[in-house]
Amino acid sequence: MNYLLDFVFYYPLTMSFVWMSGAFIFAFFREKKFFGTKPELKEYPLVSILIPCHNEEDCIEDTITYLQYQKYPNFEIIAVDDASKDKTYEILLKLQKKFKNLRIIRLMSNQGKGTGLNMAMMASKGEILVCIDADALLEVDAVEYMVWHFQSSPRVGAVTGNPKVRNRTTLMGKIQVGEYSTIIGMIKRAQRILGKVYTVSGVVAAFRKKALLDVGGWSNNMVTEDIDVSWKLQLDHWDIRYEARSLCWIYVPETIKGICKQRLRWAQGGNEVLLKYFWKMIEWKNRRMWPLYLEYATSVIWCYLFIGTVILWILNHFINLPESLIVRNIMPGWTGIILAVTCTIQLCVGVIIDSRYDPSMRKVIPYLIWYPAIYWIITCITTVIALPRAIFKKKTELAVWESPDRGLK
Repeated sequence: MNYLLDFVFYYPLTMSFVWMSGAFIFAFFREKKFFGTKPELKEYPLVSILIPCHNEEDCIEDTITYLQYQKYPNFEIIAVDDASKDKTYEILLKLQKKFKNLRIIRLMSNQGKGTGLNMAMMASKGEILVCIDADALLEVDAVEYMVWHFQSSPRVGAVTGNPKVRNRTTLMGKIQVGEYSTIIGMIKRAQRILGKVYTVSGVVAAFRKKALLDVGGWSNNMVTEDIDVSWKLQLDHWDIRYEARSLCWIYVPETIKGICKQRLRWAQGGNEVLLKYFWKMIEWKNRRMWPLYLEYATSVIWCYLFIGTVILWILNHFINLPESLIVRNIMPGWTGIILAVTCTIQLCVGVIIDSRYDPSMRKVIPYLIWYPAIYWIITCITTVIALPRAIFKKKTELAVWESPDRGLK
């Protein structure tokens, strides 16, 4: 049992230092030299911006209108209305009369985000596809920064951008401002140093169309098509890059229910990928993906062991357990102090690195002390629930979707 407790403690501690070290290297040796500079593009090929929509009447007009301010001079917009039951389609028709670079695809039954993106890809005229969510406001120079990566190397198959939280009026909204910098942004930076990226950000990512066609496009039976397509591309030896300057402003859930629902979907999608590509991990040609696969698999095991440790501690107060299963105390001692200090350092590192793009995030620092506890508890619970859901899900079942919780605006 001591070994179990040691693993539960040392795993998050070790990974925190791995992420911080990788993020520091990326930020100060790769990112710093480009910060504040504009990309020098050799040419401006047509870019197709794809927007899958499902019941987006509250936000789609702002999203498409804001795209018109892009500094990139050559782009089209393809909005896919995935059987919306509200006024999304009517709003799109109104916008099409106003903006000549907007095209619309309408699906009469809910086919899911993956299917919608594939339809848009087939209809697109550009060789570079920028995919954003229907509530996202893409920063005016974001497309330029992403296109630069495709011109810099023919091996680049995708570029993931830097999502930023728009709604910051509640505690949960403010906490997620820190999460997107100290966890999501930090991990992507570190993974780029290690060579492979777990996933592009589904809310803002660009793809080389040829790369997508090579791997068969997006899967329509995966709960998180963004994670799946990231693995497909990298297993086909395409490179994925992280561009911190490509900002995209998004809404996030601001209730525990909304966050749990979102994280459960993320966790199920990650577990589906874990199961789907298990046999491919045995192949020697995919050895560069082994660290990424093992790290995620280990994180799933850690979640089960953490929950198991808590359950054993609770049971110890009601029944007589064998000595080998007794957990006498899970309350923070010196180990808790170390973890708390490490989390604080990690939060500070994330804020230092990412505040250059969003200086206002410094205002939410006092709220971030609540982040580690909330994050780990929700992550553990949703991961434990998600694994059996991923195992027993019908592999041929279409992954239809609903417009997500976008907080209290």
